Amino acid sequence: MFKQKEEKLCISCGNPVKGRSDKKFCDDYCRASYNNDLNSAVNNFVRNVNHALGKNRRILESLLPNGEATVKTTRDKLIEKGFQLKYHTHQYLTKTGKTYFYCYDYGYLPLENDWYLIVKREENH
Repeated sequence: MFKQKEEKLCISCGNPVKGRSDKKFCDDYCRASYNNDLNSAVNNFVRNVNHALGKNRRILESLLPNGEATVKTTRDKLIEKGFQLKYHTHQYLTKTGKTYFYCYDYGYLPLENDWYLIVKREENH
């Protein structure tokens, strides 16, 4: 007796799959759609963090006047502009123990009484 082959179904849409025995999708659209759905949560998280980092950088840049090396601002002013303190690209610890937080090439140093020193990273570092 002949054993009847079990029909494979696309794991994305449920349509019959023709071709190789290990094939999982009926076409490229279903394969791409399935993988996009699978990765969308991770991609959204990364996209949102990158957006927050970019916005933080633009806010720091807007507060530092052209030609100035540093400027002071308040925490309230940063927050009012939409700055999110939890997002930064890296930190720099000085020899004196102060920690600067950077959003790419712009950074800030927390000071006393909710004041912040805004700086721009120099090109030669």
